[in-house]
Amino acid sequence: MLNLERLRTLDALARHGSVSAAADALHVTTSAVSQQLGKLERELGQQLLAKNGRGVRLTDAGRLLSEHAARILSQVELAESDLEAHRGQVVGELRLSAFPTAARGLFPAALGALRAEHPGLRVRSSELEPERGIAGVVRGDLDLAVVLDWYNKPMPVPEGLVKAPLLDDPADVAMPVGHRLAGRDEVDLTEFAEDEWITWGEGEFCHEWLMFTLRSKGVEPIVGHRAGETHTQLGLVASGLGVCIAPLLGRHPVPAGVVLVPLKQRVRRHVYVVWRADADRRPSIRAAVEALRAAARKVG
Repeated sequence: MLNLERLRTLDALARHGSVSAAADALHVTTSAVSQQLGKLERELGQQLLAKNGRGVRLTDAGRLLSEHAARILSQVELAESDLEAHRGQVVGELRLSAFPTAARGLFPAALGALRAEHPGLRVRSSELEPERGIAGVVRGDLDLAVVLDWYNKPMPVPEGLVKAPLLDDPADVAMPVGHRLAGRDEVDLTEFAEDEWITWGEGEFCHEWLMFTLRSKGVEPIVGHRAGETHTQLGLVASGLGVCIAPLLGRHPVPAGVVLVPLKQRVRRHVYVVWRADADRRPSIRAAVEALRAAARKVG
């Protein structure tokens, strides 16, 4: 009898390519991953892993079983989804994530509504950047993730996921009240060629978007400070330390000493929620999507 937990471990190794990456994905230790895979090999009487330098690789038998494991785990998810749909009740546990400003701007209203309307549903939420949220849904660690892309830089969504739009989130430039452009009705990004930018962390999707957008306009960005949270960025702007892009979602209240000026070429983030297609019929998924849409309609 194949053990689902061990199949899930093998699937994580196949998806992520190493024992340590599989452990991170499953939120367990590398020792736990090795133990589960060792048990699976002994149960099957076949070698699934082989040494590959300082790491491991799947043998032919390992690759074959990992392909079956992916299908089996998908079928299990589909069975659970169908049973929940058959019962027709919004119950059980729902795990979801959002990038920080969406967690701030959408989760209080959405999760509060879910608790009030569906007391039998246990919701577990976390803040995760879009890439990590999507990866969590693909792995099965999360049921839904609120993610984003920008008007000129789409976020790739893997096959097998469903997405639903929540809102288009307009963004302005935030600058200190004494900035030379603070009195303007609108500005162009090229006018900030000599300014220091307060941006997101290195490698984060929004940071990469800002670098890409400025360079596409012939501006080599001067990055002065990095902060993952919009309110930290705005606090640095208020202290005269630079300028930043300030999307509407989750930015209020804006600190004193900060002026927001629209861009001539309107800049928007597309905010949406993703989930696995094989969980599409779950009433809890549908309830969560509707609660997030209702919260999004209140933004403005």
